[in-house]
Amino acid sequence: MTTKAWTALWAVYLIWGSTYLGIKLAGDTIPAFTAVSWRFLIAGALMAAIVAARRGGGALRITRQELACAALIGLLLPGANGILFVAERTVPTGVAALIIASVPLIVVLLRLAGGERPPPRAIAGVLIGFAGVALLFHPEGGAAWWGIGLTGISALAWATGSYLASRIPLPEDAFVATAFEMLAGGALLLPLGLAQTPDPSAFSATSLLAFAYLVLIGSLVGFTAYVWLLHHVPLGTVSTYAYVNPVVAIALGMLFLDERITWRIALGAAIVLASVAVVVRRETEAAVEPFGE
Repeated sequence: MTTKAWTALWAVYLIWGSTYLGIKLAGDTIPAFTAVSWRFLIAGALMAAIVAARRGGGALRITRQELACAALIGLLLPGANGILFVAERTVPTGVAALIIASVPLIVVLLRLAGGERPPPRAIAGVLIGFAGVALLFHPEGGAAWWGIGLTGISALAWATGSYLASRIPLPEDAFVATAFEMLAGGALLLPLGLAQTPDPSAFSATSLLAFAYLVLIGSLVGFTAYVWLLHHVPLGTVSTYAYVNPVVAIALGMLFLDERITWRIALGAAIVLASVAVVVRRETEAAVEPFGE
């Protein structure tokens, strides 16, 4: 690969892996749905402004049907992010990242429920992978049962949004679609954010810096690098982010939050990441849609 391709790939590895730490730090003093609604409203507005500046305002014209579908995806994906904000109040970032790493496994189950027939090896990988996820559903390292459960719900919402995104009418341009999805998701979650009666004077400098990182780096730079990779690098290479991101999240959690790795987390991580690697590889060989963030 070229230097530019490696730079973009490592950007996705590090940026999306680091967002778990960003969510933890932002959520320390900023209410969950306040943070997530404004994160996506600001990121969506910036994305739309970039598209308009580069290609003109006409590029942002979409049909009512596309807008409704973008709103649905926006509710599921940013909604999953909002749930994760709440969950990470008790769940270690590494454990949260590993549970979210099961998204490709859940997508295979959704495809089966929809009448599709994924490769047999992918199905076997799913069954093994959920054994690893079961090991992670344990309240240790300061986690609470409700936090672990919410993380699982977040993974399910993200998988459902990812599954539907390739099956309902959305704007053909990925950047336009993402701008409307983020704007719609932020707008739909804003009432929940306002209901939490946020007090900006209580927001710490660390939380505000983490929030800015999630908006500018996590949402804009990370997604731009990902879309570029999809057009210039083999899908199998791009899809490796699904099992590299948790490793980055675990390392950052240990480094900055003093999170520890127990035998249960280590074993669950090994099983989940190995099964995701098998599923992503088999799905890539079968030329299906990638599992995107």
